[in-house]
Amino acid sequence: MNVSGADRVWIIRTDTCASIANAIEREVRETGAACQVWTMEDHMKRPASEFPRQLADEISRFRPTVSFFVGDGQPGELAFRMPMRRFLVDKLNLRHAHMIGITEEVMADGMTADYDEIYRVTRKVFDLARQAHSITVSTALGTDVTATFSPHLRWIPCDARYWEQGRWGNLPEGETFTCPQSVDGVVAAEEMGDWFTAKYGLLPAPARLVVKGGRFMSIETPDENLAADFRQYMAQHPNSSRVGEFAIGTNVGLTRIIGNFLQDEKFPGVHMAFGDPYGHQTGADWDAPSHVDVLASHATVALDGQRLMENGRFLV
Repeated sequence: MNVSGADRVWIIRTDTCASIANAIEREVRETGAACQVWTMEDHMKRPASEFPRQLADEISRFRPTVSFFVGDGQPGELAFRMPMRRFLVDKLNLRHAHMIGITEEVMADGMTADYDEIYRVTRKVFDLARQAHSITVSTALGTDVTATFSPHLRWIPCDARYWEQGRWGNLPEGETFTCPQSVDGVVAAEEMGDWFTAKYGLLPAPARLVVKGGRFMSIETPDENLAADFRQYMAQHPNSSRVGEFAIGTNVGLTRIIGNFLQDEKFPGVHMAFGDPYGHQTGADWDAPSHVDVLASHATVALDGQRLMENGRFLV
């Protein structure tokens, strides 16, 4: 985040991640930067259903240049986090680190990778992916999908160098993503994002998600509760079942899937999300109040027929 003594840093945290937020605060203060810490449970009931105007006013008065969200996620709290991110990044033009679901294990693993190498790989994959008209993805667990792309929608390189105002990312970092034009096939989801991570973790058996014309069609899983929760999530809004993100993980420092989506989505492979397409970045002309990622790691990926990755190993 390149924090220096000239910065003013606002940290939003939850009680569950207080130790990590405290460590970040100590590092921030050692640079000489001013720092303010705001704990969700001290000010609002969880799960939070909105981003309160009072908080926005407090942040504005502090005049920060950098912000961190360091916390866990609960069902429905995208109603807090999405407006928060838009306010911090789009309105205040801050450098923002989003650390949803961060744990001490992730801090000691994905956050200690060689980010110069991650930057190099991410930019290389970004340069190739943004020229692709179609991308195929397959895994040993059963993923078999084809995604197509529009030249009018932008690919975004998440290379972990958030040194310019108005840039943000999920940490740990390492991916490049866009909003696909369409996706067709089957995703064998090993893990799911948003609050599904905390509730279900790494799935003992992949959930088979059938996607047609860029829309979720059905789910097959031995876990009836997971199936019911996922169908309910898809029914929140007309665009909740629409594929809004297609991403290639580029954190080559990771060696295993650990059951924490914040880190696992960066593992070399592919993840897709149903719901909001981050239109302010990708250029998509639609939105949704929900966004849930699904993971297909150790993937074989081909761009317009040319292999980029084989079983999670980059060939470039």
